[in-house]
Amino acid sequence: MEITTWHLEQTSPDDLSAAKPPAVPVTVTRAELVSPELNRYLYTAVGGDWFWIDRLSWTWAQWIEWLDRPGVETWVAYAQGTPCGYFELDGSEEGEVELAYFGLMSSFVGKGVGGHLLTVALREAWSLAERWPGKTTTRRVTVHTCTTDGPAALKNYQARGFRVFRTEVEQAELPAETPGPWPGAGKK
Repeated sequence: MEITTWHLEQTSPDDLSAAKPPAVPVTVTRAELVSPELNRYLYTAVGGDWFWIDRLSWTWAQWIEWLDRPGVETWVAYAQGTPCGYFELDGSEEGEVELAYFGLMSSFVGKGVGGHLLTVALREAWSLAERWPGKTTTRRVTVHTCTTDGPAALKNYQARGFRVFRTEVEQAELPAETPGPWPGAGKK
């Protein structure tokens, strides 16, 4: 299968074009304790329909190693107390923050939550150094998305002010079906 990957960036907090709040109240909370169980749950619940497969084989120790680094943060979105999405920031590089993972659980797609959550993610990416003593002020925020991600992903990133700085096309073999979070999840 041919997969196109777009690498996007913002180089100033002024690049952010905020989305309007969703119709349903959404709260976004930082998970301040490292929790491989939480991150794996969010990764599979959000990414299961989009071929997020690179971390499926990670051990508990690999999750700890990734998450327990200065500048790595997990933020969880809740609609009426129910987890509806998340984002993971990787601020381990000085002056740069990658929006490493971002997405919604399938039952919340198309309800105006994604633009709002991305707005929150970008505000937190730009202010990350304020939460990590000794970190350099963020000068650049990056994200990448590809043709196997949700169909609104690229449009949402661009609507929030991201600009494409590199595009790659490659051939890849993917499983016949997405991994789920479980077979048939989110399918109607």
